[in-house]
Amino acid sequence: MMNVSLLQQRSDEQCSAAVNRGIQVQSSFNTVCAIEYMKSHNVDPRVIERVLLHPEQRREAPH
Repeated sequence: MMNVSLLQQRSDEQCSAAVNRGIQVQSSFNTVCAIEYMKSHNVDPRVIERVLLHPEQRREAPH
């Protein structure tokens, strides 16, 4: 039986990577491309809105 917390962690890591890549897409191309990228990776629409339209609300990147 798989550990549920391991599955949650993997999902969170994938979502985090998609959000970070979406932010890069926004800076390289535009916001619409970033939205579509993140939507295609199943990022929650509330997270997409927060990170793309309100960058001051982004979490700090780990060092």
